[in-house]
Parts: sequence; structure tokens; C-alpha cells
Amino acid sequence: MLDASPLLLRSAGVKNYVYYWARSLAENAGGNGLKLFPFLNRLGTFAHERSVLGPAATLPRLGLLYAANICPFPFLNWVTPDCDVFHASHQVLHPPRKTRMTATIYDVTCWLMPEVHAPANLKAADGIANGVFRPATGLIAISECTRTDAVRVLKLPAEKIEVIYPGIAPAFFEADAEDAREVAYRYGLEKPYALYVGSIEPRKNVAAMLGAWLDLAADVREEFDLVVAGPWGWGDRTVYDRLRTGIPGVRYLGYVPEADLPALTTGATIFVYVSLYEGFGLPVGQAMAAGVPVVASMASALPEVVGDAGLLADPRSRSEIRAGMERLLVSPSLREELAGRGRRRMEAFTWAEAARKSWEFFERVAGGEG
Repeated sequence: MLDASPLLLRSAGVKNYVYYWARSLAENAGGNGLKLFPFLNRLGTFAHERSVLGPAATLPRLGLLYAANICPFPFLNWVTPDCDVFHASHQVLHPPRKTRMTATIYDVTCWLMPEVHAPANLKAADGIANGVFRPATGLIAISECTRTDAVRVLKLPAEKIEVIYPGIAPAFFEADAEDAREVAYRYGLEKPYALYVGSIEPRKNVAAMLGAWLDLAADVREEFDLVVAGPWGWGDRTVYDRLRTGIPGVRYLGYVPEADLPALTTGATIFVYVSLYEGFGLPVGQAMAAGVPVVASMASALPEVVGDAGLLADPRSRSEIRAGMERLLVSPSLREELAGRGRRRMEAFTWAEAARKSWEFFERVAGGEG
């Protein structure tokens, strides 16, 4: 049983992962069976801002989740059907103990960089580490970097963590120039643009990216806009307020629906993502799948994802970020070369492959080999 409760909440990266993973697990189950907690018999339409189910179906399921989390007894032992493995999300504080449990580790930034997280997130992370990760029979890490950091920082046994990369949604491979033109017209994007997709929060390092952009030569900024797509997250509002009030040559779109992201990404000249830490960095993988050359951080899992198919910069060096952006923006031949490399590299990151490896993992755990 897969705990799919993040699909009932407002979320971005984790919700994206759970939605496409659950779909692919169902499509590639073979002789295995998949059930979704809390009693989701369909996935509905994916959107970051709302539940995959309507309000009437969502509210009682959230009530069940709340009851399970506040109950001092193993409530989920009684309300979940028999299963060989229960894969817990970070929303379930008291997973069932009557079966083998697994979970996904997305990153360990709450322990490595507590200053870039809200206090509530830090408290929740400790609860997940102690209540889910440590007692779990087996764990999935979404990158080698995440696995290594989990072993080093959380002291989790290396042998019980398996790396299974997430996939890239097919829409990012399939969006074409016509789709890109239509989305650019709807959002009023008249010039070629560099693109950032992600929330506005300290870990994403948006202030350094903006500073590096404004350091570019005037003729480069005259030719290109910087497009920032993502909602307010948390932290110092200075960057967010600057984006809202307007910066010359910078277009802030706010939240962009999932349905528009493939075409918006495909239309970009380059993609910029200089986050301080990522467990995988899905927006970077999506840009590469769309054939857009990337400038990314040489930190955490991003070099593992990008390989030799993009430019890497020290996220704490404004001059390196600027140099990487300028190098790509002024060189069509380099953009073409890296775009081809990136697209070919992402062909290995499919949800079908993630599902295949996941079912092998679950079968080992269920057989007592986890």
C-alpha cells in the first residue's frame, strides 16, 4: 500500500513525485497489487494547488489522516487492509506496525541547512526521521547524494537504502514550438527568455540568481528577459516583494499551473536553477528533457543529474552564476550542443524504469530481504 496522502494537499515536488510514481506503479504492476491510502481509488487530475479529488472526497480522507496522526494507539493497524508493504509518506506520523514499512527520502536539508527551513518543517523532519526512517525495513533515496547524506547525517544503515531516480513526465519530452508560442502569448512573453521554475524561498537562492542576472552585460539583458515562475514560499520577503513590484528585464509570473509548465519550459532559451541544495532537482531534469540547456548548482544532487549536459556554478558565487548564464546566452552553438546532450541524458529517467526498480525493491522487502 502506497500512502498517497500528499495528493490531497497543496504541494509541488513531493506531490509531483507521488502522483507520477503511483500512476506508473499501477501501470507496471504485473502480478503485484497496488492500493493507495487513504482509500484513493482514482488519481484525478494533477495540480499543485488543489487535491486530486474534489472537496467532498478530500475532506473525509484528510479527517482520517488527522485521526491517525493524533490517535495514541496504532490506528492505521485497524483501518488499512492487509498488505505486504506499507510505503509511508511524510504526512503519516504513526504508520501501521502490522506490516513491513518503507519510505522515500527526498533530501536531508532540514538537518544540513536548518537556516533555510521554517521551524515547523524542522520539527516535522525530526518526527519523520524517528517515526518513519529509523524503524523502516527499507528506504528509497531519490539520488546517490541523498542516500550518502542520509547515511552520514542521519546515521541510517546504508544497506537498507536503495537509490531509485524519479522519472520525468512525458509532457516535457513532447511539448513543441507551437505549444511554446501559445503559452508565451498567453503570458505576454515577447522576448527570448531565461527561465527559473520554483518557489520563492531561501533554499532556492533566487536572490543570487537575480543579482547575477542584473550583472550581465547590458546588451545581453536587452536581448533576453529573465522569467521567474513560482509561488511565494517562506522566509525574507525582500526578493518576493522586488519581483512583485517589478525589476527591469525580469518577468515574475507567480504560480504557473502544471499544465503550462512543459510548454513554458520548452520555449526558454536557457534554464537557470542555482539552488543551495536539492535531493534531485526535478525542474532541471524537466528542462533537460524539453531540450533546454541548463545552468545549475555544483551542489548536492544537481551535478549527479546534469552530468556533462549542462553548466555548473557555485551557488554562492554571483560571478560564477553570471558567467554561466552569459556563456550560454551568447553561444547558440553551445546551447544546441548541451540541449541535445541533456535530452539524451533524461531519456534514462523514466517513470516506467522507476516503477520497475520500485517493484523489485518492494518484492525484496516483502520477502524479508530489505
